[in-house]
Amino acid sequence: MALDEKDQKQTQLDITGMTCSACSTRIEKVLNKMDGVDANVNLSMEKASVSFDENQASVHDVIERIQKLGYGVQEEKIELDIRGMTCAACSTRIEKGLSKMEGISQANINLATESGTVEYTPGVVSTDDVIEKVKKLGYEAVVKQDNEEKESHKEKEIREKKNLFIFSAILSFPLLLTMLGHMPIDLGFSAPAFIEYPWTQFVLATIVQFYVGWPFYTGAYRALVNKSANMDVLVALGTSAAYLYSVVQTLLWQTGTIEHAELYFETSAILITLIILGKYFEALAKGRTTAAITNLLKLQAKEATVLRDGKEERIPVEQVKVGDYIIVKPGEKIPVDGEVIEGSTSIDESMITGESIPVDKSQEDPVIGSTINKNGTITMIAKKVGKDTALAGIIKIVEDAQGSKAPIQRMADKISGIFVPIVVGIAVITFLVWFLIVDPGVWSSALEASIAVLVIACPCALGLATPTSIMVGSGRGAEKGILFKGGEYLEGTQAIEAVLLDKTGTITEGKPRVTNVMTVSGSEDDFALVAAAEKRSEHPLAEAVMAYATEQDVDVQDPATFEAVSGHGIEASVEGHDVLVGTRKLLMEKGINTEFAEEKLQEFEKEGKTSVLAAIDRELRFVIAIADTVKPTSKAAIEELQEIGIEVYMMTGDNTRTAKAVAREVGISEENVFAEVLPEHKADQVKKLQDAGKKVAMVGDGINDAPALAIADIGMAIGTGTDVAIEAADVTLVGGDLTNISQAVRLSKKTMRNIRQNLFWALFYNSMGIPVAALGLLAPWVAGAAMAFSSVSVVSNSLRLKKQRI
Repeated sequence: MALDEKDQKQTQLDITGMTCSACSTRIEKVLNKMDGVDANVNLSMEKASVSFDENQASVHDVIERIQKLGYGVQEEKIELDIRGMTCAACSTRIEKGLSKMEGISQANINLATESGTVEYTPGVVSTDDVIEKVKKLGYEAVVKQDNEEKESHKEKEIREKKNLFIFSAILSFPLLLTMLGHMPIDLGFSAPAFIEYPWTQFVLATIVQFYVGWPFYTGAYRALVNKSANMDVLVALGTSAAYLYSVVQTLLWQTGTIEHAELYFETSAILITLIILGKYFEALAKGRTTAAITNLLKLQAKEATVLRDGKEERIPVEQVKVGDYIIVKPGEKIPVDGEVIEGSTSIDESMITGESIPVDKSQEDPVIGSTINKNGTITMIAKKVGKDTALAGIIKIVEDAQGSKAPIQRMADKISGIFVPIVVGIAVITFLVWFLIVDPGVWSSALEASIAVLVIACPCALGLATPTSIMVGSGRGAEKGILFKGGEYLEGTQAIEAVLLDKTGTITEGKPRVTNVMTVSGSEDDFALVAAAEKRSEHPLAEAVMAYATEQDVDVQDPATFEAVSGHGIEASVEGHDVLVGTRKLLMEKGINTEFAEEKLQEFEKEGKTSVLAAIDRELRFVIAIADTVKPTSKAAIEELQEIGIEVYMMTGDNTRTAKAVAREVGISEENVFAEVLPEHKADQVKKLQDAGKKVAMVGDGINDAPALAIADIGMAIGTGTDVAIEAADVTLVGGDLTNISQAVRLSKKTMRNIRQNLFWALFYNSMGIPVAALGLLAPWVAGAAMAFSSVSVVSNSLRLKKQRI
C-alpha cells in the first residue's frame, strides 16, 4: 500500500511465537489489510518491518493486532537511576509521562530508591528516548549504575546537602535573631541594630532565597511547564511570597512611604534552611534503608587464585571465566559458583543457607560463591560467574523487590497526583478569607496564614510512606534468607490462610535412602538388574537405589532400553530381561500379582517408608523400602504456622499410608493430606483450595512443582531446589528451612502495619495541619520545620522494621 511520505513512519518489531512461513505470511497479510500500514515480516530474523501513516494507525494498533493473532512482540526492560525528585508528585509525573510514550508498556518510578524500571518495545522507542523524556520532564536519568558508583553518588549527595545546610544556617542565623526579638512573649532579647536594618536582612535573605533555594525554583518551573505541581511549587510559592512582600516593604520604607517595614525575610530564609535540613536527614535515613544491599555486596569475594598455563595467578574476581580452575585455601572465600575437582574441605554456607554447621565438600560437590572455605585446600572449576552466581541472583531479587511497588502504594500515588493543586487552591482561599473577612486589609496576617498552608502541606511523607517500608522489609527478609520478588508479594503474603507443602525436599530432606530390600523370589544377585534399570532415571527414589547399589558393590550395567512412566515408575530392558520398577499400581496394570507382598508393603508404609516393587520378566522379585528423613525443623515450623492460624496441607506422589505416616510425624492432620498426586495434577490441588475460598501459599522445590507454584496466590520455592521452581515462585526461602514460612508471614504483616502507620500519619499530618495553618495558628517557620521532619519521621518509622523480631 502506497503511503503519504509526509506522514509516513517506520519501525521494526521483534516477533515471538512464529514457527513456520505460514505464521509470517499470516501476520504480514493481516497487517497489510490495516488502513495506512505496509508490513514485511521476516521469519528467519523474527522481525517485522512496518511503515505506517500516523494519521491512520499507530504502533500500538500494530502490536495489538499481532497479539490478537496469537503472537508476541519482544519487549526489553531498562533500569534507571533518577535524580532530582523531591516528592511523590515527581515520581507520579515521570511515571505518567513515560507511560504515555508510544512503545512503553509499563513504567514504575520509585521515589525512595530514586530509580525506575521501564518496559518498552525496541524499534519503537529506545533507551535514549526514555532518558530524553525524563530530561524533558525536568529530571536527570542515567542507566542504572553498579552499586559502588551509586554509593559514591549517594555519599556525594549527602555531603552536598550537609554543606548547603551549614551555609544556609550561617546566613539564616542572624535573621532568626530578629524573629526571636519580635516574639509575642518578651524574651528580654533584641537583635543587634545592624541585623535589624532592612537592607542587611535583604542581602542575607536574597542569598538564601536564590542560591540555596534555587533548586526549588527550577523544580517548580519544570513541574509547571509540564502542567503539573509538586513540593517545589509549594515551597517556591510560600517562600517567594514572604520574600517579595518583604522586598516591597523594604522599598516603601526606603522611600519614606511607610515608617516601619513589616519584614518576613526570616520566614523565607528559615523555611528554606529547615527544608534543606529535613532533606539532609531524609537522605541519611534513606541510605540506611538500603543497608541490606550494601551488606550483601560486602559478602562478595574480591579476588581469586586461578591456574593459567600451570601457574597460580591472583586476579580480580570480575576477570574469572567459566571453566577456569581456581585454588581456594583455608579461610578464603569461594570466588564464584562451581564444583570441587580436587581436595576436600568443609565450607561455611551460612550466608546463603542460614545453616551454621559447615558442610563437607569433596570431589564433584557443588560450591557457592562468597561462602567461606574452612579447613582444606581445594581446586574447583568455575561454573557460574558474574551476574549468574547465587549471591548475584539474591542481590538482584532484593534490588527488584526494593524498587517495585506494592498495590497499596497506588492509593498514595493517586492522592499525590491531585494534592498539590488542591493545596494551592486552599492557600489562595485562605489568603482571601483573611484579607477580606478575618483581618480586612491587613496583608501580613493573610500572608502568614497562606504561606503556612502552602508549606505544611508538602506531600513528601506521603510519597515515602510505602516504598521505604518495602525497602526495609525486603532487606530484613533477605537477612533472614527470605527473598521477596516484589512489593506485591511482600504485601500479599500477609493474607495467606493455607499453606500447601510438597513432601519430598520440602518437609523431608529430599535425599531418600534404601532401608530394606526384601527378596520375594529369585536370587539376590538379580538386584543388579534392578539397579541397571534405574540408572537412567532422575527420580530421587532411583538415586537412592543407585546409592544402595554402590554401597553393596553391585556391578551396574547400562540398560538397553529405558522408559519412564510418569508418577508410577520405569520400564527397562537389561541383558535381555524385562525389568519393571515402581508402584503396586504400575505392576498391577501390567498384570503382575503383588498380593503376597501386601503385608510387608503395609508394614513398611506404616513406618512412613516408601515401597518400590521390582519385577523381572513379569515376576515380582523385590520389595524395596526407601525412607526420606524429615527435616529437623519441619515439625516445629508446621506447629508455628498452625499457632498463627494458618491451615497446613501436605501433597505427595507417595501412597496414602506413607503420606499419612509422615503427616503424623510432623503434626499435619490426616484430612489435610493429598497423596498419590501425579506431577501434572499438583496445580489442581492448589486450585481446589482456592475454590474453597482460601488464600493459598504453595511451597515446593522441584521442576514438577513449578505449575503449582505459579498458580498459587503466593508461590514459595525452597532455595535448595531447582532453578525452574525458584523462577516460578514469588518468594524464595534460601536455606530450605520451613520456619522461614511463618517468618515471611510475620514480616509481611509487620511491613504492612508499618506502611499503614506511615500513610495514616502522613495523611493525618496534612489533614490536621492544613486547617490549623489556615486558622492562623501556625507560624510559617513552624510549618516548615514540621513539614521538613515529617518525611524523616516516616523513614525513621520504616527503619524500626530492622529491629523487630520476626
